[in-house]
Amino acid sequence: MTESNRVVAAVDVGTECVKAVVMEKDVGIRGRAIVPTRGYFQHRVEEAMDQALDEAKITRSDIEAIAATGFAAECVPDAVSVTGETTCHALGAFHHHPRAMSVIDIGGSDPKVVRIDHSGHVLDTRLVRRCAIGIGTFLMFTARHLDVHPTQLQELAAEAERAAPIGSYCSVFSQVEILEQLRDGTNREDIALGTMQSVAERIYEIGGLREPVVVSGGVAEYFPGVLKSLSELTGFHVEAVPEPIMTGALGAALRVL
Repeated sequence: MTESNRVVAAVDVGTECVKAVVMEKDVGIRGRAIVPTRGYFQHRVEEAMDQALDEAKITRSDIEAIAATGFAAECVPDAVSVTGETTCHALGAFHHHPRAMSVIDIGGSDPKVVRIDHSGHVLDTRLVRRCAIGIGTFLMFTARHLDVHPTQLQELAAEAERAAPIGSYCSVFSQVEILEQLRDGTNREDIALGTMQSVAERIYEIGGLREPVVVSGGVAEYFPGVLKSLSELTGFHVEAVPEPIMTGALGAALRVL
């Protein structure tokens, strides 16, 4: 292949989902896949890659380079580039919005606030306190115990009369609070809204936010109510990047494209 139609693949191996993209220079993303994380990471990497290649209608022999990022990036075989999540989410967000901004990466595990300049370079990174990691996993836990699909959690929250108090910043303790609320008969709708607000408060506590603010990661994809709560809390306009769950994989692909 010529340099103009160079084709690469990238895999973002997260704690909740494995994301894969196939990207062609001067064309963009040709194939994508999202596979729930279960069992061995290596198996899910292969599954996601196969699905992305099928969508792109090419074979592995057409791929000139494979990149990796995410919690289990080392489980991507033949990766020529392994890049940290911060850099990949900054690159992916900047690809959509080429400007100086705050990028909030909220995935299954450790959310972070990344400040980037007008050239897309990372200026500063702030992490959530250690006990508050696992936000995406906490939201999945909540949806399961409220007996709704994760994408319906916001619909449930929209019907709340008032937010149930979910006060702990520790994800494990917050899960216990959810169970206690259910035991005590609290409305599911109020619990859903309380969960959204609790997550927004954890993000706000990280600090370092300056407008414009965009959000990447699976939480922005599946739990848009968190963005609404964060916007209300900060007074900023908070928006998701296009296909937020794919931002890390996109950034990794751009590294080798």
